[in-house]
Amino acid sequence: MHPDSPISATLVCWSNAWLTGQIGLDEAVDRVERLAGPQLVAGETGDLPLRAFLAGLRIEGLRFLRLALPVPGDPLGLTGPPSFNSAAIEAGQAATAVLPSRCLGLVPVRDRRGSSYAGVRWSALEAGISAPDIPSLAEAEHALTLAMRTATDALLGVEGPAQGHRRVRIADDGLAPGYPARAHRVAALAARLASVLQVADDRGLTSGQIATRSDALRDLDRAVRRARVAAHHAITELV
Repeated sequence: MHPDSPISATLVCWSNAWLTGQIGLDEAVDRVERLAGPQLVAGETGDLPLRAFLAGLRIEGLRFLRLALPVPGDPLGLTGPPSFNSAAIEAGQAATAVLPSRCLGLVPVRDRRGSSYAGVRWSALEAGISAPDIPSLAEAEHALTLAMRTATDALLGVEGPAQGHRRVRIADDGLAPGYPARAHRVAALAARLASVLQVADDRGLTSGQIATRSDALRDLDRAVRRARVAAHHAITELV
């Protein structure tokens, strides 16, 4: 699964909207499957459709889902064990289902069969029960604004040859009904900045300019990931 895919984020926020009574389970699963095709969860006795899997967790007392957007050296949203962390870092994303006495990590992998079937198969792994180090929405918004200003100042000092404009795909915030307005605002800004990061270009720059630019964009990427995680977690703070 490509790290830029929003599948884990979509699963988290639409499942949380279902768990808080904003929408029904069918609507939540339909939204996830509309994005990436049929959804299956690998279990000990075989694959389960996502709808049946979530319904089973609800009976077990599922409280909410958390989003993880880790990269090597920054396991954002993860709490172990190593098997789950490694799989999530390799995928660049994961979701964690929080239950009364345990947590279950869900890592997406593209599921292709033959020439016509394309969906997502989730690996279900035991996850640590401790709370991850996730910033509050207010902290994430402040850090994102600061990183954006710092990156802008740094990039304005990097002069390179004129380059043609590359189209930036502006995504919506991706959040489901029931999330607070501030979460929508932070998620929308993070989505815009993530789109800009995807088209960043080093062509024609010196090694020193590339280093300056890379430092600025790395800090901005870190702030964007934290803002997305905080925004997707915000609905749980209302429960």
